[in-house]
Amino acid sequence: MRDLDVLVLGGGAAGLMCAIEASKRGRRVMVIDHAKRPADKIRISGGGRCNFTNLHSSPANFLSQNPRFCVSALKRYTQHDFLGLVEKHRIPWHEKTLGQLFCDESAKDIIQMLLAELEQAGGSLQLETEIKAVSKPDDQFSVSTSKGPLRAKSLVVATGGPSIPKMGATGFGYDLATQFGLSVLAPRAALVPLTFSDTNKELCAKLAGVSVDAKVSFQKTTFREGLLFTHRGLSGPSILQISSYWQEGKPISVNMVPEVDAFEVLRQARQDAPKQDLKTALGQLLPNRLAEELSKVFQLKGRLADQSDKVLRRAAEQLNRWQLTPVGTEGYRTAEVTIGGVDTKELSSKTMESSKVSGLYFIGEVVDVTGHLGGFNFQWAWSSGHAAGQVV
Repeated sequence: MRDLDVLVLGGGAAGLMCAIEASKRGRRVMVIDHAKRPADKIRISGGGRCNFTNLHSSPANFLSQNPRFCVSALKRYTQHDFLGLVEKHRIPWHEKTLGQLFCDESAKDIIQMLLAELEQAGGSLQLETEIKAVSKPDDQFSVSTSKGPLRAKSLVVATGGPSIPKMGATGFGYDLATQFGLSVLAPRAALVPLTFSDTNKELCAKLAGVSVDAKVSFQKTTFREGLLFTHRGLSGPSILQISSYWQEGKPISVNMVPEVDAFEVLRQARQDAPKQDLKTALGQLLPNRLAEELSKVFQLKGRLADQSDKVLRRAAEQLNRWQLTPVGTEGYRTAEVTIGGVDTKELSSKTMESSKVSGLYFIGEVVDVTGHLGGFNFQWAWSSGHAAGQVV
């Protein structure tokens, strides 16, 4: 039996951050994970360069049934605090669009930084360790693992959600929360491509690889970033963002020419070049392949001179307010994160501790806090991990 002060389940971003902070306080800390390597989600993120935070991170960039829950942790450990750690380790970085910060070289730099911090603080990491059972027979937690039993005064659950199962992601954290009597809000895939059926699926497949700058809206929420046609439907940053808000059975609205009033442009083109074909006019607003396929689907053909205002308005409507109803998403297989999770009403926003079970903490993606695309989910991992690490 190994006795610890703190046992962290999950060697990802949140778990490592919590373990580092707790170890700095002189606690006997161990992180265990079933994987062969720590922090695989960090390793693959940002195309292998890790979008480790966002300069504009604020509570407005997060979804939760309790939108105020994330405020305390984000305020006490900010994006600037994490950037300071990156710079302390002399990791070269750069800013991309919309405040996204990436490593210049490799995501592995962030992993090595965290492991170095953990080692220096005196914490330990044990990989390839399966958890068989967790209980709390007295004032300590008892954890049975494939490498022997462990006991700890504090148990931190940082096991993430079920997104990207091929990397070993599971719903283990939700099962553990339920075992100890905590509520779990129904999880679903988020930051994920949307799929379509019938005509729209066929159209998307024909256009696979075509991308446009687009405004994508669902109800009152709008994102403007790249949109990418795929063989199954739509992807790209704007679609991934809106997927976190989209509700099954309801349409999204796509504006493929967000800078222009398509009707006014087409009407002016009719006046300036009446002999021009309508499809050709569309090609001045959209990539040629896209203009050609949309012309077929929406039956937009003939010379501009022969088009009434009604026809031009119909064409413009498809460009500025194309209504599409997805049949679903690509699911956890390609989802970057999971929405839902452990109900924040049963956690302390300051410490991440369960209000029902003393010494039990939940941090990172397993909690019902989900960030936008662009480094925000990593920032939640750092901030929530730091918050728990100060008190466990």
